Amino acid sequence: MTQQQCLKGSVAGFVLAGGRSSRMGSDKALALFHGVPLIQAALQRIDAVGISARIAGARSDLSSFAAQIPDTFAETGPLGGIHAALSASDAEWNLFLPVDLPLMPSSLLACLLQRAMLTGAPVTAARLNGRIQPFPVVLHRAVLPSITQRLETGNSACHAAWQSIPAELDSTLDAAPAEYLHQCGHCSHPRGFPPILWFQSANTPAELSRLNRLGA
Repeated sequence: MTQQQCLKGSVAGFVLAGGRSSRMGSDKALALFHGVPLIQAALQRIDAVGISARIAGARSDLSSFAAQIPDTFAETGPLGGIHAALSASDAEWNLFLPVDLPLMPSSLLACLLQRAMLTGAPVTAARLNGRIQPFPVVLHRAVLPSITQRLETGNSACHAAWQSIPAELDSTLDAAPAEYLHQCGHCSHPRGFPPILWFQSANTPAELSRLNRLGA
C-alpha cells in the first residue's frame, strides 16, 4: 500500500518558511541542498505523501514554488505561520514541515498523519531521545482558537503550545518515539540515515554544508 493510499480524510500540508534567516545570512528557503532550494525539497517531501503543499509565513516571494499564505500575526515565528495556514485551511488535519529539515523523510510525515487520523489527537508530533520535537507536527483544525489566544497574549512558543493545547481540548498530545517507529519499520530514510539526523536543522551555512556532505 502506498503512502497516498494510507491517507484518508481531509488533509493539507504546509511548509513553514517565515524565519528571518539571520544566521544563514540570506533567505534559507533558497539555499541549496543537493543543488535544490530548501523550499523545493520540503515541498517535494510533502508531495511524496500525496498532498499538494502550500507555503506559510515566507518573508520573500516564493510563489514560483507554490501558493503562499501571508502571516496574520507578524513577527511571531512559526506559530504565526501556523495560525495563518490554519485560518486559510479547510482541512481537518494539517501537516507542518519547516523549510530547514532537509533530511526529514516523507515516511515519517505519512506516519504522523496516519497516527493523527487513527487517534484523533489534536496535536501529533514525534519524540527523539525522550524529547518532544516541535516539528514536523500534525494539527487538527480545532486547535486554531487556542493558537489565536496565545498569539494575542504574546505567547508564540510552539513547544509549550503543543504540550498545553491538547488538555484545553480535553485530549492528550500524541508524540511517538521516532526511534520506535523506525525500528518497527513504520518509517525510514531512503539513504538509511538514523532518526537522530532527521531532525538536524540547516540554520547556518556550516550546518547546511554538513548536511549536504552527509547526503552526498
